Amino acid sequence: MMVRAVLLCLLTFLLLYDVAAQPRREDIYSDFVLYKKRQLLLKDLHENVVGKAFLAPLDSNTEYRYEAACRAIVQFMLDNDTTQLGITQLFVQYDSLQYDTKRAMLETVYGVYPDQYIQSIQLLLAKETNPLLFSIAAAYSLRYDTSKSNASTIRKRIREQFPNYINNTVLNELDKYLHNYTHYKAPAFNDLIELFRYQQTVKKKVIYSFQRHNRDYAGMAIVQNADGSFMRFADGRLMVFEQLARSASGLPYFIPDGNTPQGVYSIQGTAVTYNKLIGPTPNLQLIMPYERKWTTYFHLTDSVWSSANDALWSYLQLLPPSMRAIPSVTEAFYAGKLGRNSIIAHGTTIDPEYFRNKPWYPLTPTMGCLCAKELWNVSNGRLLVSDQFNLVSAFTATTGNRGYLYVIDIDDQKKAVSKGEVEKLVKEYEAKRLPVYRQ
Repeated sequence: MMVRAVLLCLLTFLLLYDVAAQPRREDIYSDFVLYKKRQLLLKDLHENVVGKAFLAPLDSNTEYRYEAACRAIVQFMLDNDTTQLGITQLFVQYDSLQYDTKRAMLETVYGVYPDQYIQSIQLLLAKETNPLLFSIAAAYSLRYDTSKSNASTIRKRIREQFPNYINNTVLNELDKYLHNYTHYKAPAFNDLIELFRYQQTVKKKVIYSFQRHNRDYAGMAIVQNADGSFMRFADGRLMVFEQLARSASGLPYFIPDGNTPQGVYSIQGTAVTYNKLIGPTPNLQLIMPYERKWTTYFHLTDSVWSSANDALWSYLQLLPPSMRAIPSVTEAFYAGKLGRNSIIAHGTTIDPEYFRNKPWYPLTPTMGCLCAKELWNVSNGRLLVSDQFNLVSAFTATTGNRGYLYVIDIDDQKKAVSKGEVEKLVKEYEAKRLPVYRQ
């Protein structure tokens, strides 16, 4: 029964209900984090979800179980002889698989086996006709071989295998990704200061989630109030919140369930989900461009928005002029255009021990959302540490529960974003706080 519930969580991620007020921290409880349940889940994942599925012959009657096993493997980073046996069998019968099974398998290979299946992936690249599946294989190949020559080879394949690629948003984003991956350039320090200043033009409360370009490393979030000040403790210390923007697969932003895209999200309020893996701590409801009406995204009334408005131009007005030409700031815009949705900022009940040897430990990756650090008492089901609760509390401490959230990769250092780095940015902004922008 538990395994069925977990698999349902992996497939239907965001069943939720709105919350009018932040609950008391001591009232938040989850039986899903209790030690016995975590041990039972671990046993069932290995023996039933993966073991029984992959040890059975792969055919049309068992294929759905292989798909479910792949989803569990990538979410919980499971790797043993049985998982590798199953993945190999999926590659052997790849041509006869359903689309969903192919996608689940490729996401798993990308997330768990970074180089083991490169030869099989290269063979797929030469024949795959589905743009999304081709893009996953291309991302795998590029990560394995980051040379400009390999990027050029993949770009050539796009043009040969997809003559109308220019009309396909996924392939267009892949084409940009191939260039940006080998030409990464971090935003300038002054650009981030300008972003803080520009908030007074946007005139909304803002959360900034500063991340590394390599999402294996955790980021840090801060809250800027409507008046331009930053949320601080009573003793003056800046409030900071650990947050991971890495998906379980680690795939690029333009792949559904890939890493959280950079750019601007619209905060629509708070809610609590029924999803066992996210847990009962209130989350921040975010929407992406194209996910709902533009008036909802921009916090406008219908009377001030026309279908003739240029959506991209309007989106870029949420950013200071100095940042509008940076390609990465439109990741969320184009990811939304190609159909990504349901990205929120939430907590987690997943046992961090699945990821003990990973750079992001003890945070936990999900399906592309922003996931804050949460640690639980496995004896009584209560919170020990919750940056998620603290983040929502900080955001809702002042009037209103709507605004914007900016996800920005600040550089490509191979370590978590530190409190000191964020404090340096805020200190510089506060020392040179200038008059409000006039457009």
